[in-house]
Amino acid sequence: MLDLHRLRTLQAVARHGSVSAAAEALYLTASAVSQQLGKLEREVGQQLLEPQGRGIRLTAAAELLVGHTARILSLVEEAEADLEAKRGVVHGSLTVGAFATAARDLIPPTLRALRISYPALRLSLRETEPDQALLSVGRGDLDVAIVVSWSNSLLAIPEQLSREHLFDDQADLALPVDHPLASRTSVDLEELTDQDWISWSRGSICRDWLVQTLRHLGTEPRIAHTAMEHATQLALVGAGLGAAIIPRLGRGSIPNTVRLLRIRSPLVRPIFAVWPKGSTRRPAVAALLEALREQVAVS
Repeated sequence: MLDLHRLRTLQAVARHGSVSAAAEALYLTASAVSQQLGKLEREVGQQLLEPQGRGIRLTAAAELLVGHTARILSLVEEAEADLEAKRGVVHGSLTVGAFATAARDLIPPTLRALRISYPALRLSLRETEPDQALLSVGRGDLDVAIVVSWSNSLLAIPEQLSREHLFDDQADLALPVDHPLASRTSVDLEELTDQDWISWSRGSICRDWLVQTLRHLGTEPRIAHTAMEHATQLALVGAGLGAAIIPRLGRGSIPNTVRLLRIRSPLVRPIFAVWPKGSTRRPAVAALLEALREQVAVS
């Protein structure tokens, strides 16, 4: 009988293109991935990987197996969800992924409410970027992910995942108090084209969005400083080192050296919960979604 864990391992190699990349995505060592693939080869009685230059490629047998794997895993998820729904009890484990500011502000009170209501449910949070979170949900490493998009640069959510729009988070412009525009209450971004910017690290969805947005205004942004935490970004703004776009979710306290201005053409980022379609009937997933709705309603 085929082992589901080994099938997921082969699927990861197919998706990421190498054993080392698959190992990183699965939080395993390359040796552990190779061992799983070796056991799978013995199970199917056929070679699954073959050398290609300095790397490897999937054999025809592996390609065939990968083609079936997504459907197999989807059916397993549906079966598990049906069994849990039949019991009608919220129990087992639930791993949630969330981007940084949701992990800071939205998820802690949500998980606290779940722990109080369902003490038999084991909860785990992983902070992760939205694109990685979608991959993790797709391969079964996360049960649910909270992801962020931007209204002018929407995140592509795979068709095999269900989604629910939770709310829209708005962003404001942060300026040093002595900036020429700091006395205003609102501003157009076009007024800041010749400006040093403070942003997220390279490769993050919010950094990519900022660059794309400013380029759309006809300017190549000068990103002078990068930091992943809003508090650090605001400290840099307060020191007079640049401007920043700061979403409201998870923003925290504002230093007295910083002024926030409303952007006249609002910058909005929709927040979604996503999960495998086969897990929709899982009581634990339904309980989490309800807890998220309740938390959003009171925020």
